[in-house]
Parts: sequence; structure tokens; C-alpha cells
Amino acid sequence: MPEHVNSANSHSDLAKSVVRSSTPLNQRPVSPYTLNPIVEEDGFSWPSFGTRKRAEDTPEEHQGRIDRISKAVKTILEEIGEDVEREGLLDTPQRYAKAMLYFTTGYQTNIMDDVIKNAVFEEDHNEMVIVRDIEIYSLCEHHLVPFFGKVHIGYIPNKKVIGLSKLARLAEMYARRLQVQERLSKQIAMALQDILKPMGVAVVIEATHMCMVSRGIQKTGSSTVTSSMLGCFRAHRTREEFLTLLNRGR
Repeated sequence: MPEHVNSANSHSDLAKSVVRSSTPLNQRPVSPYTLNPIVEEDGFSWPSFGTRKRAEDTPEEHQGRIDRISKAVKTILEEIGEDVEREGLLDTPQRYAKAMLYFTTGYQTNIMDDVIKNAVFEEDHNEMVIVRDIEIYSLCEHHLVPFFGKVHIGYIPNKKVIGLSKLARLAEMYARRLQVQERLSKQIAMALQDILKPMGVAVVIEATHMCMVSRGIQKTGSSTVTSSMLGCFRAHRTREEFLTLLNRGR
């Protein structure tokens, strides 16, 4: 093969490699699972930038957040062509600001002080515990629209059990953040694994995403199922037992 052809091919391959190296598939993801502990020393779990400050807000600082969000929402309403002075929208920016802060309370929730508290108990029990059909409501971080559904949590204790209501509170805490369903499944499972040190944890989430139902492909009736299996639940037999018990009586 002529030398100039080899040279051209090598330049072409180099150009392709440069293009490929900049694609998302070739970039190491920044993951909260690898960069930070599951539960930090002060009791917060994977806090985002600024969430500790938000948790410590005075009433005046909290009102300042509402005012700044309201101002931004008013701009959005103006930009979509609405009359922000009409009766129906006069208080909408303030309402939205308060609602958004409520929808994202999971950021400022202390997992140990506000969720788990003193509800971990010594118990000689090593059979599967399942709480299913825990309703959750969250916000998709890509479009800031809701997704909602049910969480099913199972674990096999290793001399420690947790109050059953705390499983629902754990799911609620992580759901009250900007989320993707895959991350939500994993965060619930990993937090429970870290707190109880059980033999295994299983989390399954079934949810409907409004970003898929009301925009884009607009496929009503569709649902998304994600799971996170840790410890002994990675074994086929244990996983099958969990899924069988989950679907019994439906």
C-alpha cells in the first residue's frame, strides 16, 4: 500500500479517536456512590452542594430562598407569554417556590436524626422482611416534572432489624430530591445496607414518568421498573424468592 495512503488512514484513525474520546461513553461518570460515604459523620446522606446550609437556614434565610425562586418563576411565566399580573397568576411564583422547596426536602433531611432515629433493634431473626407498595413522588432531574409509583423493599437481617415505618421514610427522603429512578433504587438499597449491615437488601421501584407520558414520545400507560440487589439477593434463589413473595396476592 502506498505510503501516502497509510498516512491518510493514520490521520483518519487519529481524528476518530479524538472524537470518540470526547463522547459520554468514554468519560468516567461522577458518581455519589464512589466519591462520598453513604452516611457522613454528621448524619447527612450524599448531600449536594449547599444542602447543609439549607438545612441550617434561619426563617429569614428560608424566606430569601422563596423570594429568589419566585423571581425566577416570574421570569419564566413572562417568557412563555403569560400575563403575570392577571388574577390567577399573581401568587403563583410564591406558591411554586414553596412547593419546590417541599418537593426537595430530601436534600436537607438528616438520615440518622430525622429518619432512622433510634429505630434499629437487636433481634435474632434471619428471614426475609419485605415492605411493599410504598408510594413515592419525585421529580425527574432532566425535565423537572414528576415521576411517581411504588417502592418495594426487602432485606434479610443479620441480628439487627429496623422499624418498618423507617423503610417508607427512607424511600421518601431520597425521593424528595431531583432524581433518576435508577439512582433512587440504588440509594435506598445502599443506605439500608450501610445502616443495618444485613445479609442482603433488595429494592424494586415501579414508576410512571410524566416526561415520557406528557411530552416527547407520549406513551401513556407505560411504566419503568428498576431494581437494586445487594448481598445475598444477588444469588438467583434469593432473588427469585423475593420476587415471588412480592407478586403473591396480586
